[in-house]
Amino acid sequence: MRGLPRSAAPVAVFVLVMLVLVVGARLVERHRAQNLRVASGPGSPITASPPPSSSTADSARLPGLPVGTSTVRLTSGAHARTYAVHVPADLSDPAPLVLVLHGGFGSASQAEQSYGWNDVAEREHALVVYPEGFGRAWNSGGDCCGAAAREDVDDVAFLTAVVDDVSARVPVDRTRVYAAGMSNGAMMAQRLACASDVVAAVGAVAGTIAPDTPCRPPGHPSVMLVNGTTDTRVLYDGGTSKVGPATIHATAALDVAQMWRDVNGCPAPSTTTHGPVVTAAATCPGGRSVTLVTIKGYGHEWPSPHGSQTPYGEEVYTGWDATQQLWEFFAAHPHSGA
Repeated sequence: MRGLPRSAAPVAVFVLVMLVLVVGARLVERHRAQNLRVASGPGSPITASPPPSSSTADSARLPGLPVGTSTVRLTSGAHARTYAVHVPADLSDPAPLVLVLHGGFGSASQAEQSYGWNDVAEREHALVVYPEGFGRAWNSGGDCCGAAAREDVDDVAFLTAVVDDVSARVPVDRTRVYAAGMSNGAMMAQRLACASDVVAAVGAVAGTIAPDTPCRPPGHPSVMLVNGTTDTRVLYDGGTSKVGPATIHATAALDVAQMWRDVNGCPAPSTTTHGPVVTAAATCPGGRSVTLVTIKGYGHEWPSPHGSQTPYGEEVYTGWDATQQLWEFFAAHPHSGA
């Protein structure tokens, strides 16, 4: 067979090279599509590869996160789980991260809509993450709550995996990771702090720790507790209550605060009163703090100037902004390293 004319040979080589590049690009795109699926619009699902450990996150970066709220799927233990994450338009590098844990029978989307944390994210250039409970509940100890407790789901491992996964996608300041929760979510935030050093501080609204729950926090977190004296679901003075199918065994709020002071080596608190709000704050070694905010005459609620009534018809206290107060507490208490 005769060869190509000398003038046509470079053209043939160029065409062959272009074909190889096009085919290669299509194969790469197909492989990427198998590992990442992003639909348009807020709340778009991202299917993640298993997250690397925190020690390898920087060298094995996962696909990033879009501005706004998106939903990420991951596997924790034997269960497929999800979390929503809100990324502000102007994100700090590295950024603080707040886990916001919904209450029993709530959801990630409900927590996002109810508590105003996205406004904090935009204003403070922070990440806010809304993990989804198992069966709309958390295994927070003391047989609470729901399917998560019945199946003994390891929610400490799940929440740790969530922080690792976010950290593998965007730069996270691991000294400024915090957990805020409502009710069963407040209980879970404290359990996370008891069993790991993931969070520097906890904000627990209308929560408790079940009696006899072991709490040996390796990270010695700062803690802000917010409880109403007329709460009929998480009893302020301790005891057992029923909330639908859930049974809640509560430790008295004063005793929970004392437990956190004990594990942090804190002195007795100083107390201030403004209207129905009584604040007992202890300054502890290493720059840590334990604060109990008691709201007299109010119940199972997230205090907010935008509040009206709870789903149970209780009046929400509007003279104290739990979200803003928790953020200010978090910002003042990064991991001390002690």
